[in-house]
Order: sequence, then structure tokens, then C-alpha cells
Amino acid sequence: MRVWLLLLCCLASLPARSEQVIEIPTRPGVSQRFLLLEPTAPARANLILFTGGEGLLKLSADGELGAGNGNFLVRTRRRWAELGFRVAVVDAPSDMSRGLLGDFRESPEHATDIAAVSDYLRRGAALPVWLVGTSRGTTSAAAVALRRPDAADGLLLTSSIDAGRGNLARLPLERLTMPVLMIQHRRDECRASHAYNLGPVVDRLRADAPRELMLLDGGKNDGDPCEPWAWHGYNGIENRVLDLAGRWMLAHGRR
Repeated sequence: MRVWLLLLCCLASLPARSEQVIEIPTRPGVSQRFLLLEPTAPARANLILFTGGEGLLKLSADGELGAGNGNFLVRTRRRWAELGFRVAVVDAPSDMSRGLLGDFRESPEHATDIAAVSDYLRRGAALPVWLVGTSRGTTSAAAVALRRPDAADGLLLTSSIDAGRGNLARLPLERLTMPVLMIQHRRDECRASHAYNLGPVVDRLRADAPRELMLLDGGKNDGDPCEPWAWHGYNGIENRVLDLAGRWMLAHGRR
């Protein structure tokens, strides 16, 4: 498989860690670009992070982010690496330059693209792969795991979408056999992401696999309730979310 690799300079604040831009072919004529971060210590698991909205980072060949900088998962990507995770932050594929529109997040094409990223990560480190989504990214994580269970060993879903197009309740979640952790802010005011709607979603998950819903509080609520600096994006409690999620994933990851 042909791989284009562009190595960025080390971040000033993290001299022992680098971000790399990786681009791999996934489907005929289509490539998938993502940022790869390596932890300073031996990696403990692989993570694939899915931003919300249109899933668009506009990631340039030299590693510049043209969109998504403020997204909860994107802005905390270095903290994930500090916790010992090998992190891939995925952009939209080359044939979706306007973003993951319509039902693409649930499509076999999207699953194929992400399975290729998962394969790449496993070749670099034979460790569990967790699909981690926030907001609309939870649809990607769950849908890919359903279509390609070989591509994931567990799911972390934050600020899950519970209404409208791509909501988790309409997916066949009972088919998931892997650990699933859901984290939600109790006061999330985004119209498609209310904590009180997640009961039926959790009930759909298999009882014979690890599953948990963590409801958190605190932080700041600034701007649009569906944007990253509101409760929807865990503004002010990022480290708490990552610490809780990291411990849970490492405790329930497949060996």
C-alpha cells in the first residue's frame, strides 16, 4: 500500500512528541488523510477520533487545520497522547471535500476508509483500536463498528446524537459485541444531544459486553449550545473527561 508521509516539526510545548500527516489510499481513486500523534511512553491503545458537524478538518499536506480546531476531540488530541494513546484524527476522505454530508457517516464507503486507518494503526502498534466520536462523530464511530467490527475493539461516544438524521437510536446497536462507554454532559442543551434521551440507546447495547453511561456536570457554557465551547463540548472539564474515559478504556480493552 502506498503511503504518503509528511513529518511535521516537533511541537514547542511537546518536544518529545510529533504530529504527522498520513494519507493512505482506501478506495479506487480515494485517499484518507489523518493526523497521527505518538505518545512519548510506550503506547497503550490506538484511538481514531471523529469530529462532529461535517467531519471536516481541511487538513493540509503540511499539517495545518483549516477547520475543526475547537472541536472537543481535536483540541484535546495532544492530551490523549499524554495519557499513553496513539491517536489518529481523521479528516473527510478526498471524495468528500465538502464534508460528510447526508448519510455518508453510515455508508459502507466510510467504513472502508476507517477500516484502512485501523489497519494502518495496527501495523504500527499491535494494540486495541478504539473508535472515539463526539456529537455527529458518534454516528461515525458506531456505524463503522457495525459495518466493520474487525476495525474496532471498543467505542467511546461523547455528546451522542439522539435525535434527527444519524441518531444512534436508529442503528442496530444490539449487534455490537465490544465495550461501549458513553459520556454525556447532564446539561447539554444541543437540540440533538440531550442526556435524558439516552436511556433507550443504552438499553439497546448488549448486557453481555461492558457498557456504561457517565453523566458529568460542571464547566462553562459559552455560545451556541451545539458548538464546542458549550456544555456540549465539555468546556472547562476536558481533563476530567479524558481521565475518566482513558481509565475505562484501558480497563475494558481487549487483550
